[in-house]
Amino acid sequence: MPATRRRLRPALLFTAALALSACVIVSARRPELRASKATEPMNHTDKTSLVLPASTVPAGVTPTASPKPAYPGSRREETVEVLHGVAVQDPYRWLEQARAPEVQAWMKAQDDLARQELAALPERAGFARRLKELLYLDALGVPFRRGDRLFYGQRHKEKEKSLVYWRQLSGTGAGDEPRVLFDPNGWSKDLSEGLGGYSVSWDGKLVAYQRKSNNSDEATLHVMEVESGQDLPADVIPGAKYASASWTPDGSGFYYTWLPTDPAIPTADRPGYAEVRFHQLGAEPGTDALVHARTGDPAVFHGVDLSRDGRWLLYSVQHGWTSNDLYLRDLQDPLAAPAFKPVVTGKAEHYETALWDGKLFIKTTDGAPLGRIVVAEAQHPEPANWKELVPERAGQPMGGFSIVGGHLAVVFLRDATERIELFTLEGKPVREQALPGLGSTSGLIGLEDDDTAYFSYESFNAPREVQQVSVKTGETKLLFRLRVPADTAQLSVEQRFATSRDGTRVPYFVVAKKSVTASVTASVTASVTPGTPPVIINGYGGFLVNQTPYFSAAVLAWLERGGVWVSAVLRGGGEYGEPWHQDGMRQRKQNVFDDLFAVGEALVKTGVTTQAHLGVSGGSNGGLLVGAAIAQRPDLFRVALCGVPLLDMVRYHQSGSGATWISEYGSSADAEQFKALYAWSPYHHLNPNTAYPATLVLSADSDDRVDPMHARKFSAALQAASTGGPVLLRIERNAGHGGADKTAAAVEQLADEYAFAWEHLTAR
Repeated sequence: MPATRRRLRPALLFTAALALSACVIVSARRPELRASKATEPMNHTDKTSLVLPASTVPAGVTPTASPKPAYPGSRREETVEVLHGVAVQDPYRWLEQARAPEVQAWMKAQDDLARQELAALPERAGFARRLKELLYLDALGVPFRRGDRLFYGQRHKEKEKSLVYWRQLSGTGAGDEPRVLFDPNGWSKDLSEGLGGYSVSWDGKLVAYQRKSNNSDEATLHVMEVESGQDLPADVIPGAKYASASWTPDGSGFYYTWLPTDPAIPTADRPGYAEVRFHQLGAEPGTDALVHARTGDPAVFHGVDLSRDGRWLLYSVQHGWTSNDLYLRDLQDPLAAPAFKPVVTGKAEHYETALWDGKLFIKTTDGAPLGRIVVAEAQHPEPANWKELVPERAGQPMGGFSIVGGHLAVVFLRDATERIELFTLEGKPVREQALPGLGSTSGLIGLEDDDTAYFSYESFNAPREVQQVSVKTGETKLLFRLRVPADTAQLSVEQRFATSRDGTRVPYFVVAKKSVTASVTASVTASVTPGTPPVIINGYGGFLVNQTPYFSAAVLAWLERGGVWVSAVLRGGGEYGEPWHQDGMRQRKQNVFDDLFAVGEALVKTGVTTQAHLGVSGGSNGGLLVGAAIAQRPDLFRVALCGVPLLDMVRYHQSGSGATWISEYGSSADAEQFKALYAWSPYHHLNPNTAYPATLVLSADSDDRVDPMHARKFSAALQAASTGGPVLLRIERNAGHGGADKTAAAVEQLADEYAFAWEHLTAR
């Protein structure tokens, strides 16, 4: 999933959702990294392994058979693999071979059909026009300071890709005119070259950055001189998929994580070959010093973070999204052995760190499932020497934290909304930083000894804004507020709660125009036919990703037409701390799907909509969520928008970055984990002659994170099995897991999604 444990910020319907990727160490003081930063039906031999919840939805409209297009031929093979005594059928395994001429022809035929069908939808042109107005906007990222320079990202309404700027600061805080640092719009004629993560040296003079093709995860690391805008010719490092430079204080070199590019290494095994290295500027990258050898375990990530003073080197081994180990090395102690000293290892807990003034600050779940902050002298960092600064709070999980302006700035969550509180470095409460309302924030971003910091805020009906703040006084200055060509004051936002199958309270947000909300309320009050606006539920539910309130200009196009948008807060995320996460992973993954179904049932029961007008959307791990909804509850949903999904849970770990997610899902190599996975694996649970929802599957031709074979195999199986709505497979060209990284592509894809959903959710 996400490169850091950050909140879900879907700027698009779902494809911009945080997705499956590798974990690298990202310090709270390095926001530039955060900014860049899963036919015919199967006839199962072991039917008893499938335990699905009984429907509790009142009798309603069952999706009627829609005229279906003539699908490209998808031959079925009798491929059966026996795993732990169970015969697992896999009739479309041949579609895993993306480079095979037959598969290439099949993909083209499927994509051609999808685009032909989508282009003919009556509402598509209108959605496309409105989306162009809503997505081509000016926007500003949260600034950060390095040396006497300020850096920030910015989007221009006349540009396809975002730019990065810098400007010189004067002693009064004012600065010179902004200068362009990166403009990916000119890197390639077809805009297929893009910017990944970047890290600026502490003096602000150099920047190490990832350059990517087709928005894939694979990257090459370059080093640029900020003043001249020129790359240093000797410092070009391939294998930078997981690389984030941690600079020395003098800017002479950096630590990073390197990945071999040898094509002989199986893709799924490559993460186990990652090494931590040190690069001295000007040196041949092939001679970079080895700091820590490869682990050999593809499910483990490792990386380093150097303290700002250059003395302390922190090494972290992250075991997926379940725990991490910490090691520390004193680079200035001539008597110390050239090795890392263990801080904490072998515990199933999370540790997020910051090094400052000879101290190690740790936000951890160790002894506090909802999080607490402790501190220790870096020379004696063992748990026995930890001092608690900010204790765990009942009902308020900790989000991120940073050291800024001589204070601890901590984000707390309450029912999936965020707030910022400040403490002294000794743990004494100072104040709560005022936010415009209940929504989401970046937390305070700034330097440890600089009083000036920055933060962002947004909510469903509050466009994103960026504020400058004095850490000492709390006084703020508005730097930017997103201006959209719409009246967001006309939006209604309501937080509600559903009850899941096991009694768990599941939050969800309902967003609509106030006129739509009033119409629904009036119809229910009058005891007449329930309101029938088209509703899309968006969800994720995994990898500690928090689905807190966000602003999406794109969603306005759906709301303005009279649609309703629902954001479901499902187990598997971190909205209620690590226990909420654990309740939605591995053998408990079914809880996530049950939570989604509970939200859908509540919307029907309370008269917001009916099954015939209810859709579901999600991308990546959220695409898996949609696949499970299709397979398990075709009676509940009329439309499914399934983005860059993983759907074959028996073989997911054998391709793409799948092995890195074993800690979250489990592996079919383990008998007990296989039993759980196979029980709900969407690809393996499609039944013949079933009225499945109208489904739009969205894939990308250069997705090297979630193998597109999932989308291909599931689409073929669903096309053969369904007697319901059409099943279309749309394949984005020159695009990776996060899409094509240009506004025009986002407009086209979203217009297809909205028009498809509208067509089938408003049909009589």
